[in-house]
Amino acid sequence: MKNLILSVISILFLISSCAPVFSDLQSAKLVGKGNFEATPHFTTTSMTFDGETEHAQNHFGVQLGYGLFNRIDLRARYEYIDIEGDGGKANIFGLGPKISILEDRIAAYLPVGFAFGGDVEGIEEIEFQPTLLFTIPAGRYVEINPSAKGILSEEDFYLAFNLGLGLSTNYDLYVLRPEYGILVNPGEEGYYSQFSVGATIYLFKK
Repeated sequence: MKNLILSVISILFLISSCAPVFSDLQSAKLVGKGNFEATPHFTTTSMTFDGETEHAQNHFGVQLGYGLFNRIDLRARYEYIDIEGDGGKANIFGLGPKISILEDRIAAYLPVGFAFGGDVEGIEEIEFQPTLLFTIPAGRYVEINPSAKGILSEEDFYLAFNLGLGLSTNYDLYVLRPEYGILVNPGEEGYYSQFSVGATIYLFKK
């Protein structure tokens, strides 16, 4: 009976709300002053609760990065979310600076995001996602990109950890970005997990 009740609660949670967008799909590198990049991507998100895992939602999105200064980029992100089981749809937009702390190795990303034009209950509030991005070279064609972030809104606080790869034969032209991550609400049971794949394309680079 306990397992049945917990399963019902988790299903209702999935139907009535959506998980925060917590993938990163980027490295600690900046695009460079006056340069521009685009990263289209796909994400699938699941929720694990009481040992059971359920598919929660799919995302289709794109990130844009523009180099304002040598050590500061401005990044924008749009995400279309489709909730599992006709649970609703939502549009998410985020914007914020990305600041180099240690060149090509550590950066801080400080986006603010909000939902619009959706039909999912309770996501109209604004979120702030302070993020630390790291890049570790692992060969000529591979880099490892771990990240950690907090997600703050009016009612909730989450922690997210992502581990991505940057794969390319020419990092001045494109980068393929597979990524896996988890999201937890401290003090509560269960967690979200995401798997994403994206491709950064340098549309203009001096």
